[in-house]
Amino acid sequence: MIKVGVTGGIGSGKTTFCKVWESLGAFVVYADDFAKKLMVTDQELINQIKETFGEHSYFGDGTLNRSFLAEEAFAKGRVDELNAIVHPILWKRMNELMQSKEKEGVQLYVKEAAILLQNGRPEELDLVILLLADQSKQIERVKERDQSDDQSVMDRISKQPDFKDLIPLADYVVTNDSDLEALEARARTLYQQILAGN
Repeated sequence: MIKVGVTGGIGSGKTTFCKVWESLGAFVVYADDFAKKLMVTDQELINQIKETFGEHSYFGDGTLNRSFLAEEAFAKGRVDELNAIVHPILWKRMNELMQSKEKEGVQLYVKEAAILLQNGRPEELDLVILLLADQSKQIERVKERDQSDDQSVMDRISKQPDFKDLIPLADYVVTNDSDLEALEARARTLYQQILAGN
């Protein structure tokens, strides 16, 4: 099984790129979606969140009290504290899933995460693909996608690393400054190239 990491900033086209790969047969785990799921299904994680942020982090029916947790984490400057709980369990579960998919005979496994390279290059991955986009393109795409304004998108970009600094850690760099068709074509070509190379 070929293990690939896909990363890049907000609005760089990571999800679009990965959706093309999924359509071609890759198994893709989207870190943000997986983390949200774990926060309501993984007992180890639920216990740690309750211990750190209090029982009010969850409603009686077990659903996440998002507004309370957002208030605690973002408004009170405790985001790093929340990440320190979520990220280790997220990576652990992603790696467990990777091992089970390998046993199932999956040919190509993909981890999609903006935070993929925050502690250097993950040892378990064979290849890393980094998506880059001009900042004006990122802003344009996120505004359209999330119905947000320039300033809120800029705030989100400012909280992310400068992904150009991460180029040395990547095997492939995909510059996504053109249209959707161009990105999809590049994704298809790269998929075939990687499968052929292994």
